[in-house]
Amino acid sequence: MLTHDQALSLLQAAREESTSLGVPMSFAVMDPAGHLVALVRMDGAPWISADVAQGKAWTAAAYGAPSAAQKAKMEPMPNFASAVTTMTHGRFTPQTGAVPVYSDGQLVGALGGSGGTGQQDEDVCAAAVAACGFSVS
Repeated sequence: MLTHDQALSLLQAAREESTSLGVPMSFAVMDPAGHLVALVRMDGAPWISADVAQGKAWTAAAYGAPSAAQKAKMEPMPNFASAVTTMTHGRFTPQTGAVPVYSDGQLVGALGGSGGTGQQDEDVCAAAVAACGFSVS
C-alpha cells in the first residue's frame, strides 16, 4: 500500500504536471481498497473536480486498470453503469482520468484527476506516477 508520503509525492508531481499544462485540477490518491489516502484541489480547479477525481481513482483502484477501461466497457451498457454507480454509493465513475499505481507488479493504489479533459486528466496522472517511480501496470 502507498504511504502517506508517497501519496503526497504523487499529488505534488500531478500538480506540477497540471501547472505545466495551465489547467488547474483536483487529484485523489486511493489505496487498493478504494480508501482515500490524500486529496488536493488546486486553486482555480472546478469545485466538483475534487469529488470526480475521487470517483475516478476509486474506479481505477477497484479494477487495477485505468478508469478509461471501465468507460469503454460501460458505454454500451449505460443502465448497468448506473446500477453499479448506485450500488457503490456513487463511487464507481467510469470516465477517463485515473490510473492504477503499481510497485514491483503489485497494485498499491490509484491516482485520479479532474479539471481538464478526461485525456488531460489521465495523461497528468500517468506522468505523475512515472515521475514518482511507479508504473500504471
